[in-house]
Amino acid sequence: MQRLSRIENYGFIGNMRTAAIIDVDGSIDWLCLPRFDSDACCAKLVGEPENGYWKLWPTEEVISQTRHYRGETLVLETVVETASGSASIIDFMPLSRDADSIIDVVRIVEGHKGTVEMQMHAIFRFGYGHVAPWVHRRKKGITAVSGPDSLRLETTVDLETNEDDIRGTFTIEAGERVPFVLTWYRSFCTEPSTRDAEQALKDTEQWWQEWSAHCDVSDEFREPVIRSLITLKALTHIETGGMVGAATTSLPEKTGGQLNWDYRYTWLRDVTFTLYALLSSGYRDEACAWREWLLRSVAGDPAKLQPVYGLAGERRLYEHRLDWLTGFNDSRPVRVGNRAYLQRQLDIYGEVMDGLHFSRVHHIEPNEDIWKVQCQLIDFLEKHWREKGMSLWELRGPARHYTHSKVMAWVAVDRAIKGVEEFGLDGDLEHWRALREEIHAEVCEKGFNQELNSFVQYYGSDTLDASLLLIPQVGFLPASDPRMQGTIEAIQENLVYEGFVYRFKSTHKEQHLTEGEGAFIVCCFWLVDALILLDRRDEAYALFEKLLSIRNDLGLLGEEYDPIRQCQLGNFPQAFSHVGLINSAHNLGCCDKKGRKGPAEERGEE
Repeated sequence: MQRLSRIENYGFIGNMRTAAIIDVDGSIDWLCLPRFDSDACCAKLVGEPENGYWKLWPTEEVISQTRHYRGETLVLETVVETASGSASIIDFMPLSRDADSIIDVVRIVEGHKGTVEMQMHAIFRFGYGHVAPWVHRRKKGITAVSGPDSLRLETTVDLETNEDDIRGTFTIEAGERVPFVLTWYRSFCTEPSTRDAEQALKDTEQWWQEWSAHCDVSDEFREPVIRSLITLKALTHIETGGMVGAATTSLPEKTGGQLNWDYRYTWLRDVTFTLYALLSSGYRDEACAWREWLLRSVAGDPAKLQPVYGLAGERRLYEHRLDWLTGFNDSRPVRVGNRAYLQRQLDIYGEVMDGLHFSRVHHIEPNEDIWKVQCQLIDFLEKHWREKGMSLWELRGPARHYTHSKVMAWVAVDRAIKGVEEFGLDGDLEHWRALREEIHAEVCEKGFNQELNSFVQYYGSDTLDASLLLIPQVGFLPASDPRMQGTIEAIQENLVYEGFVYRFKSTHKEQHLTEGEGAFIVCCFWLVDALILLDRRDEAYALFEKLLSIRNDLGLLGEEYDPIRQCQLGNFPQAFSHVGLINSAHNLGCCDKKGRKGPAEERGEE
């Protein structure tokens, strides 16, 4: 079993095509090339050292270390001090030179004072740590080749190889800088030119600084919001506009358990939340690219709409296990692909309709096909909204009449109606109004439990679900409605531990809420938003500050949090968590500003 590690220990760099996950000890433990969803050539994160990693670190004992992103960029700097001196390791990924065919990872060691002896150690293994490449020494580094993949590591350090084990030791003095440039390219193509590390650093920092300068947020919340926005930007593929749920696969929702999923894909459930986060922060181009990805992905038969797609809208995400990998902290299995693409989730129709309506409200360039697509979605939903489906949580159990799904069916019809009322589009207004009323009445009758004085997870149950916090955000009922107040109170009483919100109470959580998976971080932000809508601003602000405190030292969030063990859980960094942070910050920032509405209030009034 590998040493116990914490998700908080990891940093993250990327180039909007792929990403690297870097341990606090200077080791790149996860690197997929050339795309987020490609095979990893460094897979130690979910395996053992022999599954691939690339480490730069002092050979002697480290007395102290700190790390930070250099300003409002995605350039990571780790400062280490030993008895003999101090140095920095600067890690970044420049923007790609030639689409997906060339990817660079750059590491620069800079001396600050005294002298520090450093060692570089790398094992590259293609096919998720399964295939050892042919390693060849060259004048200024090595090449590693296997099948279609080729890596070239260039440096001024003399490297030694023992089969696929690559090592080099060097001494860095104050004022010196030693570069390492790792380049991936297709093995059957012409070898690319060498990238200048120092120029790449200058260009990369400048690009991120200029991008971050467009952020529109109050000074009070700028630091957490801009870090979250940079994270979202880095998780968005620069060509397709698709945003991955996270950069990793199979980081466990329960340590030692089997709740290990591949999040390197794009979810429809994130559509409207993400649009609000981007547009509220001043990033219209990114919102347009996200909307265009959505249009391409949902094209075709509405019956074949699926919850999750590949980065470019790929539909088949076959799930299988990588049995040679031991998992993060021995949490098996390690999965690639995501079988949730086969599920029928009715809530996604509402999410898509809401996202497209939102785009129209905010004057994102109209597309003549949008309304046609929306009408097709409503025609399908009218025939099928009464059917059972799967939860937005993608539970792998029986289909049910999930309350959130029915609420989102109402949202879909409501947004179609508003398309006619507010924009003069063609539609059967009276028929849709009757359908909207029918769905609303059924949800209030069958999705509300009188004894609990709360809406419930699915019809006829007594189970609560954090997704019910979204009811006022989507405009189904105001937060002030007694039924909604009762729901929020019930969730606070039954699904919250020390301010942290769990998605629902599964069977093994009946006695102890904190057993099993952790609290779901985005649900915690949904509670912040619900409290704001109830005008309980002080409570909302206190909870928001608490949530900021669980970020790691780099401001990054995973999917879940274990308040007992005080550690993050799930894939990392998690886009949905950072979207929640951004929207809650805007909701809080707009509370005291006349004429300005936060995303939660605006969405509820769309």
